[in-house]
Amino acid sequence: MEGIILKGIGGFYYIKVSDNIIECKARGKFRYESLKPMVGDRVKINMVNGKGTIEEILPRTSTLIRPTVSNVTQAFVVFAIKKPDINYDLLNRFLVLCEYNNIKSIVCLNKRDLCTEQEREEVRKTINNIGYEVLFINAKEKQGIDELQERLKNNISVFCGPSGVGKSTLLNALINKKHMETGEISEKLGRGKHTTRHSELIEIEDGFLVDTPGFSTLGLDFIDKDDLKYCFPEFENYNDSCKFKGCNHYKEPNCAVKKNVEENNINRLRYEFYVKTLEEIMNRRVTKW
Repeated sequence: MEGIILKGIGGFYYIKVSDNIIECKARGKFRYESLKPMVGDRVKINMVNGKGTIEEILPRTSTLIRPTVSNVTQAFVVFAIKKPDINYDLLNRFLVLCEYNNIKSIVCLNKRDLCTEQEREEVRKTINNIGYEVLFINAKEKQGIDELQERLKNNISVFCGPSGVGKSTLLNALINKKHMETGEISEKLGRGKHTTRHSELIEIEDGFLVDTPGFSTLGLDFIDKDDLKYCFPEFENYNDSCKFKGCNHYKEPNCAVKKNVEENNINRLRYEFYVKTLEEIMNRRVTKW
């Protein structure tokens, strides 16, 4: 039988097979193969005496490290537009991680009532110009939810973003019931408590939605330095226009990307984030075992 992992807790995996959910354990062989089942995995299982065992993990089309989920087709990168203000470096980290895994990203900005229409349009233009769609919502008032629901169909979707921006409230609004505890934002830290306990895949709107914990930091230094430039959609038209083949748009002369930064065709702050991330990758330490 084949199915999809909805949840994993304490070594047990809950797998949807047709209209049934079966509790399974993974075979020990996966430990030797350095392969661990993940939420979103499509798997083959075997039933013996009413007990299920995962026999095979089918090839993954994508993998996110934080949150830990596979086979995602699109990501809603959720941030608050105010309280707390958008941390663009953190937003960029989520976007780069999604690009690296070939996952379509939609930037979803909560608390839209806290800013003016002019402020929203300025943010929309900034994010649209780097290649991403923006949705403005108010999760508590269920404003803008219909637009988001339309994009869930026929997808495995995930919410990414830091804690305290309304991911849990948004999920509650989508499924019309309280799925998780939602925490109050810490006034001192300006961010929320880490209240979501487990990643889970929820069937909704003819698709699946993964609820995941929010994190305030994301490491990108596992990306190869020669691959990073392909995680920035706004570089795409210029990657092959540099003087030197394989240009990483760093210190190389006659670089088309740097030229277009100077001409304001590429957002300077995004480019500076790219350079900072590239330097992190180049300076990473190789762990010796």
